[in-house]
Amino acid sequence: MDLETRKKWDSAASLFDVMGGYGPEKRWASHKKRLFSGMEGNILFMAVGTGLDIACFPPGKDITGIDISPKMLARAESRAAAYPGNMTLRVMDVHEMDFPEASFDQVYTSCTFCSVPDPVKGLAALRRVLKPGGKLGMFEHTGSRCFPFNVMLNVMNPVARHLGPEINRDTEANVRAAGFEITKVTNVFLDVVKTIEATAPADRPST
Repeated sequence: MDLETRKKWDSAASLFDVMGGYGPEKRWASHKKRLFSGMEGNILFMAVGTGLDIACFPPGKDITGIDISPKMLARAESRAAAYPGNMTLRVMDVHEMDFPEASFDQVYTSCTFCSVPDPVKGLAALRRVLKPGGKLGMFEHTGSRCFPFNVMLNVMNPVARHLGPEINRDTEANVRAAGFEITKVTNVFLDVVKTIEATAPADRPST
């Protein structure tokens, strides 16, 4: 367990809803609902946090939500309990998941891989627990290729990293490096906020 990362997000739990639960959630909700509308089968939702995204989930699904922060999950419990489907929460580090190989039909993330310490390793871990042909659906903010936003994000990233997320990662490249095949990328705001849809190929990495 990455105790440093756990401590960082435990510390953020008390203010997380205030910072992210109003403007950002309302602004991106329709895009998240579109992405999550494809949820089917046995689903893993990584980094569920305080559960703000649960309101965007379609009803009647079977979802396991994980997060490295116990304090985040404590705040998510009431939202998970109110979800009109089957949802369970577990404290877990994506790098050390104890799920068997090929446990899930689909995996979803939301503004997550800006913060995972080793993003390619984390994505490879998600690929391991996905069934061959399983779907990865991500709502993420990433670095930009557009001037002057790329310069601004690179300059601001050291401060952002100290506070929590990194803001200039090439998440699409990381998804490919982890062995996924990207099927669709939809830009939501410029090329910074986007959805990424990918599949886990049938040929699995050695474990």
